[in-house]
Amino acid sequence: MSFLIPFLYVLLVPLSIFLVLVVLMQKSKSDGGVGAALGGGMTEATFGADTGNVLATITRNGTIAFFVICFGLYLAQIARHRGVASKGSLPVIEAPAAPAPAPAPVAAPVTTAPAAVDSSAVTMPTVTVPAVTPAPAEPAK
Repeated sequence: MSFLIPFLYVLLVPLSIFLVLVVLMQKSKSDGGVGAALGGGMTEATFGADTGNVLATITRNGTIAFFVICFGLYLAQIARHRGVASKGSLPVIEAPAAPAPAPAPVAAPVTTAPAAVDSSAVTMPTVTVPAVTPAPAEPAK
């Protein structure tokens, strides 16, 4: 199973590019557009006079193969994820039967009072605030 998913992706990418090129090679109904710009007229020389049927058949078969490969990738991804889920990817955690006992109260530690601070050694700086003059209520004219 581990080789199937990368193998399908390797098939899908070139098939997608091939389908885009085949669709662009087809001649449009109005004989103009992208099909004519990318060589849609040259397909008659390559595949003969019945070019429309050949390219339509290639497009139809390529599209069927594209959808079969996409569906196979989808089923392979589902199978891979179910395999991971069935292995129990998440751990099972059981709750304890009884709550843990509360810790015993601890006696408060004994502290001593801090030593007295000499207030004469501490000096506070003085702050001076400049005088504020009020602004005029109405500007002069």
